[in-house]
This record gives sequence, C-alpha cells and structure tokens, in this order.
Amino acid sequence: MQVHFANIWEDIADKVGDRTALIHGDERVSWREHDDQAARLAQAFIELGLQPDSKVALYLYNGIEYVTAQYAAFKMRGVPINVNYRYSEGELLYLLDNSDAEVLCFHSSLGDRVAKVLPKAEKLRAVIEVDDAPAGVNSEHVEGALRWHDVLASHEPAARIEGQPDDIYMLYTGGTTGMPKGVMYTHGVFPIAIAGFGAAISGLTPPTNVDELLALGDELDAPPVWLAACPQMHGTGMWLGTMAPLLLQGSVVTLTNRSFDAHELWQAVEREGVSVVVIVGDAFAKPMLRALDEKGYQAPSLKTIVSSGVMWSTEVKEGLLKHLDVTLYDGLGSTEGAMGTTISTRAGVGTTAKFTTNPAVKVVTEDGRTVEPGSDEIGMVAAISASLGYFKDPEKSARTFMVIDGVPHSLPGDWAKVAADGSLILLGRGSNCINTGGEKVFPEEVEEAVKANPVVYDCLVVGVPDERFGERIVAVVSLQPGASANEASIVEGATEHIARYKLPKSVIIVDRVQRAPNGKADYPWAREVARSGAAAKPA
Repeated sequence: MQVHFANIWEDIADKVGDRTALIHGDERVSWREHDDQAARLAQAFIELGLQPDSKVALYLYNGIEYVTAQYAAFKMRGVPINVNYRYSEGELLYLLDNSDAEVLCFHSSLGDRVAKVLPKAEKLRAVIEVDDAPAGVNSEHVEGALRWHDVLASHEPAARIEGQPDDIYMLYTGGTTGMPKGVMYTHGVFPIAIAGFGAAISGLTPPTNVDELLALGDELDAPPVWLAACPQMHGTGMWLGTMAPLLLQGSVVTLTNRSFDAHELWQAVEREGVSVVVIVGDAFAKPMLRALDEKGYQAPSLKTIVSSGVMWSTEVKEGLLKHLDVTLYDGLGSTEGAMGTTISTRAGVGTTAKFTTNPAVKVVTEDGRTVEPGSDEIGMVAAISASLGYFKDPEKSARTFMVIDGVPHSLPGDWAKVAADGSLILLGRGSNCINTGGEKVFPEEVEEAVKANPVVYDCLVVGVPDERFGERIVAVVSLQPGASANEASIVEGATEHIARYKLPKSVIIVDRVQRAPNGKADYPWAREVARSGAAAKPA
C-alpha cells in the first residue's frame, strides 16, 4: 500500500467497520458509515469536474461534516483547504482565490459571507451547504448552493482510487506569514509523522513505514477515544486531535457548542470514556480548571491532555494535576515544523515556555550563527520540517525553509534562548505578533483597520497579558485634530476590514502616538501605555 491518508483510512474502515469513528453530541458515525459518506461526497466532487490536486475549501465548524469532507477530498486525490470560520468577507475571498479552491463546503450560519463572495469567487465550481439547524442556529439557504444531505443521498460511493505518496496535503496558517499561506506536505511523509505523535502519546514505538503504522491500533488494549476541543480548522485540532486518533483506528469526539464550554467538555469525557483531550493552552485549560473546581468532575478514563500552539502556564498545569492523575503534554511547534515538548505529571511540572528539543532543532541568530547553550543569546528557532514550502510563494518559502547540517528545517518566526542544559526557552513568535486564544494576530493588520476610520490619525496595536486568552489586543490611538470618538465607534469601524477575533478589546486614546524619528513604531512605549490603561478601559 502507498502511504496516503485515504489508503490508510480505507484499510482501517475495512478492518474495524463497526467501530465508532466520529462522535458529535448525540451523533455517532461508525468507520463503515464514515467511509461510505466520504466516498459519496468524493463521487460528487468528481462529477463536478474535480481532478487530482483540485482544492476543496472547508469553511466549517468542528463536527462530522468537517472530517467527512476532508476524507472525501483525499479519496479523489484532492487537497482539502482549511478556512478559518471567523474570516470576514474579504479574508474569505482572499483564501479562496489564493488556494485555487473549486468547491466550498460551509455551514449555513456562515452563508451570509458566502453569498457575498460567490459573485467574485470565479474559480468556484460549486458550494455545498451544511444545515446548521441541528445546532439550533438560524440561517437562510444560500441561493444556488447544493445541500449536504441531498448530495450524499444522490450519489453512489466513488470507486476507490489509490492515492500516491507524492500527492500534496496542505494546511493554511496565518502564523508569522502575514496573509494566510498554505504550508505544503506530501502524503508520503505526513501520515507517518502524525501517527508518530499518536504513538508517542500512547506509549508505542513511532512507525517508520505504512505497515508499522497500520499495526499501531492493534497494539493498544482498547480503541483510543480522543476529544478535539480546539478548532479542527487549525493544525492542533486537526493533526493532533483528529488525524492522530483516526490513524490509531480510534474515535474522535467533538463538542457541539460553537464557543468553548468546559462543562460540556468534562461531561463528554465522562460520557464517552475519553482518553486524550487536545487543547490550545491556557485559553482552554483555565476554563477547564475552573469547571473542575466548580463541579469536581470524575474522569477515570482520561490519561493525557495535549496542548500546542500557545502558552500553557505552570500554575494552570499544577491546578489540573491536583484534580487529575494524568500526563500533560505541552508541544512547541507550528504549521511549518515541530520544535520541542514539555511533559508534566504529579511527579513534576515543567516550567512555562521551557521545552526539551530534538537534537536536530536549532536556534540561529539573524546572521546565521547557531546559538550556544547557556549563552543568553537570542535567536530564531529552526524547527525540523518535512514541508515543501508555501503554496504559490517561492520567495517566502526560500526565506522560511532551509537545510541545516543536512536536515530540512523551517524558521517560522519563533524567538528563543537555549538554556545550559540544551532546552529551549521560548520568548515569543515574531517581535510583535499577538497570540490571543490560540489565534495569531499581526499588529500591523489591526492598525490599518483602525486607521481606516477617518477620525483616527495614528494607531499602534500591542498585546497585553490576559488571564484567559494569553494576550489581549489593545489599540493606542490618536485622533485627527478636532475629532472626537469613543472606543465602541473605533472598534465598530474596524469590523469592516478584519475578523472579529482580531479587533481590539481595549482602545486607549492619547494626544499623540509616539514614534521614532524615522517614523518607525515605538512598540515598547505603546505596550507600557496599554498595560497601564487597558484594564481600566475595556471596549
């Protein structure tokens, strides 16, 4: 068998067809049903004219349809494209165009934005609408959209096509790349890498080939049940929370609430016998801890909580371990590559932002030197990466992906020091990038949106510490002479240009935004202003 997600999952479906694959609230889909639904959707894609390497955009919330649509794209050797469901009309149109998407699958509650971009999205052949009514969301049908259930019912399952190891898999990231860019991998390497993570979490030997991968699930005492608490549109939710357990022949549990509900999570853990929960740092862990403090949930099946993508603080880990005898797996990485891990148990809690790295991971200075352990020098993390680069951006790829000491690496923009023991001390992603609730926001993008308001003269945007979301976006603004405005009007004006999660949570109006003589932003000054005034001026 060739190494390819579709080939592997088809083999698993044949072997454990009656086993549950997907759980979303009261909905349960077996492996056999999952394979059948994906095959029917794949046939619809083929009849719409899609070919191998065609792109299928997934503008969907967590759930069964997301995983099914992705599998269907794999089955016809297409490329699923993750789309952030928070994107505004302009951001959605950019991603559809940049990715060359030919089909868009979307939840009907997102239909207002889809309807607006359809006349401009010239590459789209069709859009397929998933009814949000089961989630209790009111929405109107988008004219011309195919209905998900009708598509499945009206198509026979597609004949199986053997995927090839050089087929492209791609995940779009905002990360440090400015506008979202697709990070490309091949099926020949990526399933092995993701299965290796699942194996490590499960105490198994990471596979080196497809035969070893397919045997992983057989080595477990019971089928694994993992809960993806974070969005499947992001790498953590998809790679760690969805693909890994499916490669282990297990089940994926997703939550039904569209905003994170820690009580729903713990109820699902107890009800479904979840063994692994996948989250993104304190934005999830803090509500989980509060829910445990409030209700004292019992989670005897839970063995591991996995986090990646944002800071997971030591005190929150300690609080969780007072309730739970589990392993906390804190991964440092990005869409572009893996960097390091911190593992905490009741026997010892790892220090925040300090990670044990693979020997091949490097920290390099801007002039290309390797940072020596214990030197207190700052550099960029060069992560191990099997990526082929960014889709349609060879210049950015050349700057980000390189070979160091014969090993492929990526430099996605994380800055760090190297401790004397060789461990990595993470300082932050980019010099000014804001990480809020697992979403990475560039100040310049928010500043431009704020300054589009005619009453705004100048603006700097920074992040300040926030208990739940890690960082809180604050805009420091000066107004045009004689103009007047309040926080609400400034924030509302920016909603026309950026997604709501990128909007400032606080706006501080000053007489003059301080800049250097050459006009460059004085972010240290803005950060000090924000820290002193943001708490008193919530938007």
